[in-house]
Amino acid sequence: MTDRDFGLVCEIEPPTRPDLRHVRHQIGVLAPVAQSFLIPDNHIGRATVSSIAVAHEVAAMGGRSIACLNSRDRNLLGFRRDMLTAAAYGVNEFLFVYGDKPTAGGRTSELNVRTMIEEARSLGDDPAFAGASAFRIGVATGLRRVPSWKQSADFVFAQVSYSVDALLRWRDSASLDVPVYAGVMVLASAAMARRLAAAIPDIEIPDALVERVEQDRRAGVDAACEQIQQLRDSGAFDGVHLVPVNRYREVALRLESQV
Repeated sequence: MTDRDFGLVCEIEPPTRPDLRHVRHQIGVLAPVAQSFLIPDNHIGRATVSSIAVAHEVAAMGGRSIACLNSRDRNLLGFRRDMLTAAAYGVNEFLFVYGDKPTAGGRTSELNVRTMIEEARSLGDDPAFAGASAFRIGVATGLRRVPSWKQSADFVFAQVSYSVDALLRWRDSASLDVPVYAGVMVLASAAMARRLAAAIPDIEIPDALVERVEQDRRAGVDAACEQIQQLRDSGAFDGVHLVPVNRYREVALRLESQV
């Protein structure tokens, strides 16, 4: 696998207010290093501007996007509405996920990721979607066995890990014939490390990295960019799903210097 084949999918922070200026700034800063942008859906259980609307904004700025849709907040009718909206906007790449725990209220519980995939695949035969581009659908997975229904996706995002070795061991064991992107997240602070450990029980964050970040706020960016380089050099993945959090400016500068 050459560098040209290795894609960087940068996740951006979606707006929680009706203002797209911060989104546009992130896209502009990251565009020189990103192959595409992932737009979260109701990020960490908070209401945000629709990922489909933001994906349309990315396209208007000349970028490629993947709109995330979670099953937590949708019933079947709401899902069909979103897919019609996406078709109208020309948005055709999606990541279907279960969804973070909401900060208020509960789940609709009518859909899960598997049923969303099945429903989306069936839309090609629906007259309402005649003339629309075919949808490309991705899924996320932990570093464990990938169930057969997820293997039918068009691409797979592996869970964020701070261990290149763990990612490589998992990739070696996973029989996947579709593009696979390793999850890399910038560690911005020791407090963030504690939150991640609480939210994702099977994630391991090296104590040495946490100590480095406490002493130097740039250390998390350096570590993430080094991890991306190691994963690229390994040839095991088709790219990386990068979560730069609020360090996207520093990440863009560092990655540009590596090219």
